[in-house]
Amino acid sequence: MTQENSSERQIVLDTETTGLEHRQGHRIIEIGCVELINRKLTGNNYHVYLNPEREIDQGAIEVHGISNEFLQDKPLFNEVYEQLLIYLNGAELIIHNAAFDVGFLNAELQRLEAATPQIEEIASVHDTLLQARKMFPGQRNDLDSLCKRYEINNSHRELHGALLDAEILADVYLSMTGGQTALSLDASSGQKIENSVEKQSVNYRELSLPLVKPSSEESQNHVEWLARLDEAVDGDCVWSRMDKKNTH
Repeated sequence: MTQENSSERQIVLDTETTGLEHRQGHRIIEIGCVELINRKLTGNNYHVYLNPEREIDQGAIEVHGISNEFLQDKPLFNEVYEQLLIYLNGAELIIHNAAFDVGFLNAELQRLEAATPQIEEIASVHDTLLQARKMFPGQRNDLDSLCKRYEINNSHRELHGALLDAEILADVYLSMTGGQTALSLDASSGQKIENSVEKQSVNYRELSLPLVKPSSEESQNHVEWLARLDEAVDGDCVWSRMDKKNTH
């Protein structure tokens, strides 16, 4: 993405999982997202831990430090997916090694009894790993290496964490695409600052955002798509309920 179309809403996303391969039944245990509008952190983050209903591989625990015991009282994916899809809808997703995270998210959606779209149907995806490989062929392009290359302080990153890695990736992405933003971490304490933009709150009423209305053809396509989803779930899908709520 170039700065010319930077007014689009972007979500920097990362996940942690029970293992490396969703085809082997591994599940998501943490989702972390940070929102960018006009290349600025808004503080409108999304973060959740999930009960995967299975054991975590020991190798994965050594990477992210999340234990089976910690997740016992956390919600299931089917309890949070509607809120997640609403949050991601219409955004450009910025993900490092997107095939991994999108693959796991789509696998979780496919497990649901309800008819749900795949991630690529509700959002576009930009893979910063593929971008880095084109920019720096033959070099190491993992997140730590990119932080070193762009002189981004990640000394507080002793273990992987979805929200922490999403915050770091936001700074890496902005550096890769020609701009920088204030870190969302206090450099002196290493503690995360919740819901802040350069340590200041955001007044969303004062944000100047473009309002793009759909064409008649797009509106009709939307109605027909919802009708097909309603028929598939034998009732109102989440998107139909949203439409009805917004029209009342």
